[in-house]
Amino acid sequence: MITLLTGENSFENERALQRLVAETTILVERVDGASLTIKQLPDLLMGATLFAEKRFVVLRNLSENKSLWSDFGTWLPRISDDIHVVLVEAKPDKRTKTYKDLQKVASIQESKSWTDRDGLKAEQWVVTEAKRLGFELDKKCAHFLVARVGIDQWQLSQALEKLAVVGTVSLEVIETLIEANPTENVFNLLETALRGDTPRIREMVQTLEVNEDPYRLFGLLSSQGFQLAALSVTDKASSEVAKELGAHPFVLSKLAPHARKLGSSGARKLIMALAEADSGMKTSSGEPWLLIERALIKITRI
Repeated sequence: MITLLTGENSFENERALQRLVAETTILVERVDGASLTIKQLPDLLMGATLFAEKRFVVLRNLSENKSLWSDFGTWLPRISDDIHVVLVEAKPDKRTKTYKDLQKVASIQESKSWTDRDGLKAEQWVVTEAKRLGFELDKKCAHFLVARVGIDQWQLSQALEKLAVVGTVSLEVIETLIEANPTENVFNLLETALRGDTPRIREMVQTLEVNEDPYRLFGLLSSQGFQLAALSVTDKASSEVAKELGAHPFVLSKLAPHARKLGSSGARKLIMALAEADSGMKTSSGEPWLLIERALIKITRI
C-alpha cells in the first residue's frame, strides 16, 4: 500500500501522518528520502524483515533526491503488499513521471496552505480543535483568536494548547495569554496613530524595536495602510473590499470606522507619509525605526 501526503500545509500533513500511525500496530520505520541511496531501496521496499512480517515505512522528502526520485516510479510495482509506504512531500514536481505513476497507484492526500481568504475556515477549525482539547471556544473568541494569532495552524494549535489549561476562555483571557502576531501589532500601531496619540506611538515603537524586524513590520504597515486607503475611497462594504484585495475580512472590518473618518483627502496624506518612509528605507537615508516612527507621527496629524 502506498500513501502520498503532499502539499505545503505541513500541519495538516503531520496530522494525517499521526492518524495513520495511530491506526497501525506495526513498528514505524522513518527514513530520510533526501539521503537515501539506490542500494537501500530493495531492503526498504521489497518485503519483511527478520523481526516483522509487515512493515510501515515513512519516507520523507524523496523528491529532493533528484536521481532517486526519477527512478522511483519503476519501483512502485515491486513494493510488497506487506509494506505500507507513506511518502511525505511538501511540493513534489507534478510534471515528473514518478508523480504521474504515483497518481495511478497511491492514495494521495493534498493539504493546501491557508491564505488570508481562509479566515472563516480558520475560525471554524479553532472551535473544533478546542472541543478536541476539552474546552469551549465561542464564535466571538474564535474570531478574536484568529485575528490575534493569524492563520498559521502551527501557531493556532500552540495558542489553543495554552488556552486548554485555563478552563473558561474569554476575550480578556486570550488577550492576556496569547501574544499578538506582527499583523495585530501593526494594526494597533496604525490605530493609535489614527487616534492622534503621539506619546503612545513612541512607547509602542520602542517596545517593538526589541524583537521585531523593522523592514518586515513596515511591509505589514504599508499593506494595512493601502487597505485603509482603499476603504477610504469606496462605498463598498469592508467584506467586499477584503475579497477584492485578498485581505483578511476581520482586519478590514476593524479599519472600516477609521476609513470613514479619513476620507479620500486623509487617505492621500496617509499614503504620502508611508511612501516617504518607504523611500527613506530603500535609500538608507535614515534609521528604519526612526523613519517608521516619523511616518506614524505624521499620520497622527491627519
